[in-house]
Amino acid sequence: MADSRDTATDTLIEEDEEFEFPLPNDDEQRRIALQIFLDAWDDALAEGVDPDVLASTAIFAALSDMVETYGEEPVSEMAEGLKARVQQGEFTLNQTRH
Repeated sequence: MADSRDTATDTLIEEDEEFEFPLPNDDEQRRIALQIFLDAWDDALAEGVDPDVLASTAIFAALSDMVETYGEEPVSEMAEGLKARVQQGEFTLNQTRH
């Protein structure tokens, strides 16, 4: 015999499955992802992880995930454009550009 709590839980799950949450737009997803990443970065620094180790690990994780998703050639083409983007200040935070 089913417990009334089980039936109530099943009903709630069914109701939740019918409700569709709107996904944030791409800009909002990027903002959320960056905030989560920066929080994790700060946590790792607080644990004593060297910033250079964090940076190289983050780059490795990002590139290996992208290669798995898109393949080596598209990712290498994207990486070729990083030099100009760095020089243009796209990745410079909290500094005045000249």
